[in-house]
Amino acid sequence: MKVNGYEIKPGANLSYAVLLGANLESANLESANLSYADLRFANLQGANLLGANLRFTNLRGTNLESANLESANLESANLSYADLLDANLRFANLRGTNLESAKLEDANLRGANLSYANLRGANLRFANLQGANLLGANLESAKLDGANVDATILEVKDDKDLKIKELGEELKKYKDTLRGFKVLLDNL
Repeated sequence: MKVNGYEIKPGANLSYAVLLGANLESANLESANLSYADLRFANLQGANLLGANLRFTNLRGTNLESANLESANLESANLSYADLLDANLRFANLRGTNLESAKLEDANLRGANLSYANLRGANLRFANLQGANLLGANLESAKLDGANVDATILEVKDDKDLKIKELGEELKKYKDTLRGFKVLLDNL
């Protein structure tokens, strides 16, 4: 299949390709080289990008819903505002990737390298982050409700920081309990 003059197939060399807004729904780009490509606002829903090289690729606002990005190299890629709902990112390299405001709900990020990634405002609800590396990642305003964070690697500076985090979690539980009591009292 050809799109904008580029041959879309497994193992294709699409480095520096300009595929802005291209419709690549369900495309098979397994092991393709898409480094430095411009895929802003493209439709890659359900695409197979298993083991693809997407280093420094611009994927801002791209639809990658249900895409297979297992073992893909997305180091330093721009995925801000991208839709990665239910995407498979197992063992993907997302080191230094911009995922600001990305939709990662129900995404599989098991074993992914997210070190130094920008996840500011990202939606990670119900995402599988089991064993993911989040060292140095920016999680400011990120939504992690229901996410599986078992064995996730987070930066802990010392025991004091760990105790503060644990105390914060306990305080949140008490606040939720108090909120429940307030609702009960208001209904009396």
